[in-house]
Amino acid sequence: MTARKTTGPPVILTIAGYDPSSGAGITADIKTISAHKCYGVSCITALTVQSSRGVKRVDPVEGRIITETLEELVNDVEIAAIKIGMLGSAEAARAVLAFLRRNKFAHVVLDPVIRSSSGAELLPGDGIQILKEKILGLTSVITPNIAEAAELTRLPVTTPDQMIPAAKSLHAIGARNVIITGGHLDPPSDLVSLDGREPTLLEGTLIASKSTHGTGCAFSTSLACHLALGKPLLEAARSAKSFVESSIKSAPGIGKGNGPLL
Repeated sequence: MTARKTTGPPVILTIAGYDPSSGAGITADIKTISAHKCYGVSCITALTVQSSRGVKRVDPVEGRIITETLEELVNDVEIAAIKIGMLGSAEAARAVLAFLRRNKFAHVVLDPVIRSSSGAELLPGDGIQILKEKILGLTSVITPNIAEAAELTRLPVTTPDQMIPAAKSLHAIGARNVIITGGHLDPPSDLVSLDGREPTLLEGTLIASKSTHGTGCAFSTSLACHLALGKPLLEAARSAKSFVESSIKSAPGIGKGNGPLL
């Protein structure tokens, strides 16, 4: 397989679910990619019925459709980075796993979306096992929030100090680089644990806002963009954190629940 060389902006592939409110998922990722002057292509893994008030329903896309979409894209454009978000089902996880095994990419950012902030299950147990045991080891960096880190490691993760053993546990099961995000902590704190290096804690400023829907999507997609643009991982993480904070500050205030960042 030889992808067609592109001469324009870096192409970022987002593999994620569809949020009709554009607060998270594919449509939010495309907005984030555009804000970074990159070009976004996408593969939808699941359709959802949701709004700023929460997720009401999830319908996974067939694995065959996911496979055909990914192969069509990779044979057409040169992909500079991949962001993997909501998978939605074990079938989707298997399709994405097979795709990663067939193709090698410089940057693969995994945002392990397991549950929505409103509590809806976005990846069942058999899908989580595939993510943990097989997909995780094929990625460049994994970006769980504290709740996702706790679910993946079965460790308590509620403080920056507890992020350190959780990161070590994720390294032990195959993660090369780990960024645990704690955007709801005060101060917001993200732990960056790079392969073979001492972890770094990035602290920010807590912003009082109802526009926080899709912060994890925005962070991981921004991270993928900065990596595609040539930044080292720690610098890319700082830039992605700054992007999320500035997006919360300038959020448009749309919806009756937790609104979108941009």
